[in-house]
Amino acid sequence: MISLPQAAPRVAKLTALSIGVALLASACGGSPTPGSTETTAAAGGIACPAPSATAGATSTAGETGAVPDSTTITPTPLKIGSLLPTTGSLAFLGPPEIAGVNLGIKEVNDAGGVLGKPVQVIHRDSGDTKTDIATQSTTALLGSGVSAIVGAASSGVSKTVINQITGAGVVQFSPANTSPDFTTWNDKGLYWRTAPSDVLQGKVLGNYMATCGAQTVGMIVLNDAYGTGLQKNVKAAFEAAGGQVVAEELFNEGDSQFSSQVDKVIAAKPDAIALITFDQAKSIVPLLTGKGVKPTQLFMVDGNTSDYSKDFKAGTLKGAQGTIPGTFAKEDFKKKLLAIDPALKDYSYAGESYDAVNLIALASEAAKSTKGTEIAKQLKAVSENGEKCSTFPSCVTLLRNGKDIDYDGQSGPVTFSDAGDPTEAFIGIYEYQDDNKYQPSKEEFGKL
Repeated sequence: MISLPQAAPRVAKLTALSIGVALLASACGGSPTPGSTETTAAAGGIACPAPSATAGATSTAGETGAVPDSTTITPTPLKIGSLLPTTGSLAFLGPPEIAGVNLGIKEVNDAGGVLGKPVQVIHRDSGDTKTDIATQSTTALLGSGVSAIVGAASSGVSKTVINQITGAGVVQFSPANTSPDFTTWNDKGLYWRTAPSDVLQGKVLGNYMATCGAQTVGMIVLNDAYGTGLQKNVKAAFEAAGGQVVAEELFNEGDSQFSSQVDKVIAAKPDAIALITFDQAKSIVPLLTGKGVKPTQLFMVDGNTSDYSKDFKAGTLKGAQGTIPGTFAKEDFKKKLLAIDPALKDYSYAGESYDAVNLIALASEAAKSTKGTEIAKQLKAVSENGEKCSTFPSCVTLLRNGKDIDYDGQSGPVTFSDAGDPTEAFIGIYEYQDDNKYQPSKEEFGKL
């Protein structure tokens, strides 16, 4: 592990959060096994606002641009690692995230690479907090000389490795961490994310349940950094909207029995039930619906809004809703992802992963260096106050012509705070159909 001088911790204060509803044109939507080698909820009175009439619409592709030869050549190629889940309770998020990384790497290399050399990528499994896989994978990635690591997906997993990564002078760039704790982490300026803090997702979900007519809410919550952080912000928003949280039941990672939590929540007779879990929802949902809870009373989050077509009988989740940070995946982007992984059925955080790769590559170009600490110094600069661009070829052309750039990507507008957090983001709201697959309903936009 490289020893670097300590830098002052970054501490950012969240400013007031304002939410505006935007009903936007959208489309929504497996599992690659990346190798380890380098490659180039209970009253019937809930009535949610109607979905946008344009949900499901497609959009056209982004900018393109010719890439001139780089005038600055480094003998050390940029090497990026990924620390994303192929096993564990968030394994369903691995395929779209890995596809997003691989698509980003492909497009960067098709455009000539970074500083004249192809970018290399090494994939490793993050597992979940029940195992020590993430620590082992991180050790392997750091030993391979990566300058940046895309991951982890789980906030709990990232907490186990963030000091190891940033302490080595390497950028950690998560496409899916939402815990507010990272905003004030002493990360030496090296931790960044394209997913917004749960301060935003929590406010959107809490407000949305209230707009659906819920006056009381019960929660079943994973007892980790992700679950309790999101719980806190959902509760604050719901209560601020005039609602009351009547039950909050926790469980731990690794638990397999949830009858006690379900019984206590149902006994409180809430209008709606928020499930803040990972794949434990596969066990919890049947317990709830088996006791008379209607799917229209269920509200889910990014950790469990997934395809349940093979898990439940038809109609089990029809009308249930869930939130996922980010814009709805555009059709042209989905086609590109499917060319990378034809088995993809879910696109959650693919855009955030793709954007992470592009931002790392562009910051490396701006820094004229593949050193992690130098890349980190340029990440905020390439996200703001410059000429708008949305692809690596168009952005790098501007950079090489001496222009400032403002990268906006597939996950939406990207503008970083000093703490490495997105300062604005969309939260997508999805609704389950009779086949237990979710479809886009509406998007809400907010600023931190």
